[in-house]
Amino acid sequence: MSKHGRVLVAMSGGIDSTVTAMMMHEQGYEVVGVTMKTWDYANAGGDKKETGCCSLDSINDARQISVDMGFHHFIVDIREEFGDYVIDNFVDEYLAGRTPNPCVLCNTHIKWNSLLRRADALDCEFIATGHYAKLNQVNGRHYVSKAKDLHKDQSYVLWGLSQECMERSRFPLGGYTKPEVRQLARDFGYEELSKKGESFEICFVPDNDYRGFLKRQVDGLEERVDGGDFMNTKGEIIGKHKGYPFYTIGQRKGLGMAFGKPMFVTEIKPDTNTVILGEENELYRNGMTVGNVNLMKYDNLKDGKEVISQIRYNDKGAYSTAKEMDNGQVYVDFHANVKGVAPGQSAVFYEGDDVVGGGHIMGSSLK
Repeated sequence: MSKHGRVLVAMSGGIDSTVTAMMMHEQGYEVVGVTMKTWDYANAGGDKKETGCCSLDSINDARQISVDMGFHHFIVDIREEFGDYVIDNFVDEYLAGRTPNPCVLCNTHIKWNSLLRRADALDCEFIATGHYAKLNQVNGRHYVSKAKDLHKDQSYVLWGLSQECMERSRFPLGGYTKPEVRQLARDFGYEELSKKGESFEICFVPDNDYRGFLKRQVDGLEERVDGGDFMNTKGEIIGKHKGYPFYTIGQRKGLGMAFGKPMFVTEIKPDTNTVILGEENELYRNGMTVGNVNLMKYDNLKDGKEVISQIRYNDKGAYSTAKEMDNGQVYVDFHANVKGVAPGQSAVFYEGDDVVGGGHIMGSSLK
């Protein structure tokens, strides 16, 4: 009989989820391992060896580790819902001229929902994952906080977790650094695993060629969008491009032409297949609107709150005031101009190390 009940551990076959399972076992939980099959690499059409959380090798590694540990292990096929939600959204966002973050959608809308359903079916009270983040509670509200290892911190991708998800989740690695986790793997007897590298690509675009992926996913896309106009911020046509979905806000390299000076993508207009280019100083904004908001630490921001707003995964964040509007969106007033605010990306609001909430960037402004 376990001391703390049953916990469903998401196991990818990598070092973090393996150490998570061992730690939960040592803490007195009855561990049930589950590995999610999200994507068939063959469907991606790339030419790189299959790697990452949904590769066959990773699934086999997770199964073998569970056998070695004496845990029950299940493989859950969520390819259909993953494709319907994450991949369709990825394609739709680029076609709408925005820059998506599929890992946020996958973590908060697909994997956790799937884990909760399986946890209920297997009579598991809790879910544990190998994310580098911490969970806290104040005034009856659950929220995510940054991990001890700021280089590995994953709080940014978890802004969409619901109160129920956080209440039932456990992040045992939040208080450890990556080197400490590697040492734990060695202590548990997994010397080779402790040396295992990490994959940083989007799992369904393992060659990092998102343009090629879009072309394979959307029949006739290249022919349909090729030959659009590059315009400067004065409205003057300064060249032709390969198609608006193949560019992102802030991009400088890979524009396909020389302009005599560094030029950056400052705006994308899908309706006219136009990509606006400007100099670096024209990338700066002092406000943004955030939609699809999920609040964690507080139940509203109607009175406004001083926060650090992070607009991309490796962004240091900017001092700002976030205020909830009547339509549920949040307007963010940056205290200093911020470079490269990209619609479609996630904006996450921090109070110290604590996640106040987050959402998707809908647009930006310069007053």
